[in-house]
Amino acid sequence: MSRPVHRATTANLCALYPFLAGSGLACDAVYIGADDAERAFCFDPWLLYPGVLTNPNILVAGQIGRGKSALVKTLVWRELVFGHRAAILDPKGEYAGLAAAAGVEPLRLAPGSGVRLNPLDPGPGADELPPTEIARRRLSLVQSIASAALGRDLAPIEKAACQLAMASLTSSCPTLPELARALLEPSEAAAAQIRTTAAELAKASHDVALEVRRLCEGDLAGLFDGPSTVAVDWDGPLVVLDLSALASEESLGILMACATAWIHAAVARPGAGQRFLVLDEAWRLLSHLGTARWLRASLKLSRQWGLSNIVVLHRLSDLVAAGDAGSEQRALAEGLLSDTETRVIYAQADGEVAPAAELLGLSAADRQRIPQLERGWALWKVGRSTHLVEHHLSAFEADFIVDTDAAMAQASAEVAS
Repeated sequence: MSRPVHRATTANLCALYPFLAGSGLACDAVYIGADDAERAFCFDPWLLYPGVLTNPNILVAGQIGRGKSALVKTLVWRELVFGHRAAILDPKGEYAGLAAAAGVEPLRLAPGSGVRLNPLDPGPGADELPPTEIARRRLSLVQSIASAALGRDLAPIEKAACQLAMASLTSSCPTLPELARALLEPSEAAAAQIRTTAAELAKASHDVALEVRRLCEGDLAGLFDGPSTVAVDWDGPLVVLDLSALASEESLGILMACATAWIHAAVARPGAGQRFLVLDEAWRLLSHLGTARWLRASLKLSRQWGLSNIVVLHRLSDLVAAGDAGSEQRALAEGLLSDTETRVIYAQADGEVAPAAELLGLSAADRQRIPQLERGWALWKVGRSTHLVEHHLSAFEADFIVDTDAAMAQASAEVAS
């Protein structure tokens, strides 16, 4: 007695014969480590686009000490072999080892350092961009930082004042002090465009002008108040902007937006090449509605310029905590997930599992895994696929690039002695 032949796809056959496992990411790319089936796991956002991914942006979240910084540093380091450069915003000053390995010096932005960045700088690709695009970027940044500094939405007349002030600046590379003066002293011709007087326009935009001026005065003097003073090799492997000297500033999110805008002007241009833009401590940008809007707009332009934004957070609940339920700020923060189609989740505390599961749509099995992940292990959500991956480090990388505990170990040794 014979039985009829049964035909099935491998997807169905896996249920009958569980030792058949699905394939990893079919991607001849950078080696990350091994998955839970002990297969090599490789990843490259540009090679996976558009077949697996619809955007190249990456979200990395995890508790301190679980390995998220090590992953970001080694991913950037290994991608240099493939010709993929990187620009890094470093609020904690922990990318010096990576910079040294790549043969570059970090730019340290600090009072008295002599390093000054003009956030309105059009960048090295200005001649290849239409003037309307440069004007749009500048206006978006100015309105975002003004809104964040004031802690509220700008009124329509304030938005109009920003647009008129920017339009009145005739220099090809205007500065924030020039913008502040244009806001404080608008011309009658500018005011007439919105059917008001110069005195009324100046009064209406006074708060915005003072916030722009604040970025140029006091402790922040010399940081953003004039033409850029640094010559950067944007065709080199790496640019690291160290903001650790400003870490105590309450307005660090606003300063990060100014610094990122300066970087963005250089890398978001035709012919700049595929590049990572690392935004560490990104929750600071999300803590202000204005800068959250600006960040979301920047992420949406990643495909146009070949950028892979790496957004680094400690907790996914930082997205939920960005604003009240139903608020625009919270919607913008949660919208980061739709703009970062690769999510790398390291161990989270028990209290963080529920928000992570809700935001990522995790299965019951994944919910159980996250708090139990050991150091170096992460849950990778790449497009529609899920992978449990252990990040592997070489001896050189472990000692020279990713040893973020070196300073703590040195301090402990000094105390012990």
